[in-house]
Amino acid sequence: GRATIWGESVSLNPAAAKSHLAYMPENNPLPEDLRVEEYLTLRAKLKNVEKNKVQERVEKVMIDCDLIRRAKGRLIGHLSKGFRQRVGIADALLAQPKVIILDEPTIGLDPHQILGIRDLIRSLRGQMAVLISSHILHEVEQVCDKVVIINRGRLVAQGKTEDLRRELLPDAVFNLVSYTPLPSLLRICEQIESSTKIDLQENLSGGWNRYRIVIPYQSPSRENFASHLIKAGVELREIAEEHFGLEDIFLAATRRTSNDGLKN
Repeated sequence: GRATIWGESVSLNPAAAKSHLAYMPENNPLPEDLRVEEYLTLRAKLKNVEKNKVQERVEKVMIDCDLIRRAKGRLIGHLSKGFRQRVGIADALLAQPKVIILDEPTIGLDPHQILGIRDLIRSLRGQMAVLISSHILHEVEQVCDKVVIINRGRLVAQGKTEDLRRELLPDAVFNLVSYTPLPSLLRICEQIESSTKIDLQENLSGGWNRYRIVIPYQSPSRENFASHLIKAGVELREIAEEHFGLEDIFLAATRRTSNDGLKN
């Protein structure tokens, strides 16, 4: 096959291809005995940043990564893991690459640090292509515009999360507690959406029942399903639509691939 980075072939012109690319590995190797500015200045020179722009670029990435206020003048070895991740991202930004790859950028961070790194990654939107490799699918869902799912070395799905959700999980699922008996509820739901499926999950006290209702996700009634039920006279105590996240999409995509493999 062939691979290019910003139009440059990685096999025919590897140096030019690499010049468009920056990478921060999962276990970010940083020299603990250097100060942040010293390290970034050294890295800028190694990346062939113009001599008269080295200081300017170091200051710019330190500002962008919120290192000026809390890390300026400090030894890297004295920084928390969250700020070490910021130093790694600042390093990756020094030469203004067209593509930046971040491998597990929030692994091992506390919730406050995770939110900070998320905001930093979002701030890069529009400046460059940011590729995030992660097994933490919730993290990918929070910051990425497009998702690529790879299973056993094969590309099994790609696209926007919402588009993948419609493709791989075509049903909307509602959990509700109602006083209305199953036959009456089924009749009302079929009038609202003909493709309705209902399962009685549990008999509760006082004549209330817990139901699971499945309708097509694209149904025009989905957004106002509760209103339609109430208007039709269904007695509701609670109703909620199940949220399917990227974990569910990943499982559906890999399950589909496995089933296709069995058919072939």
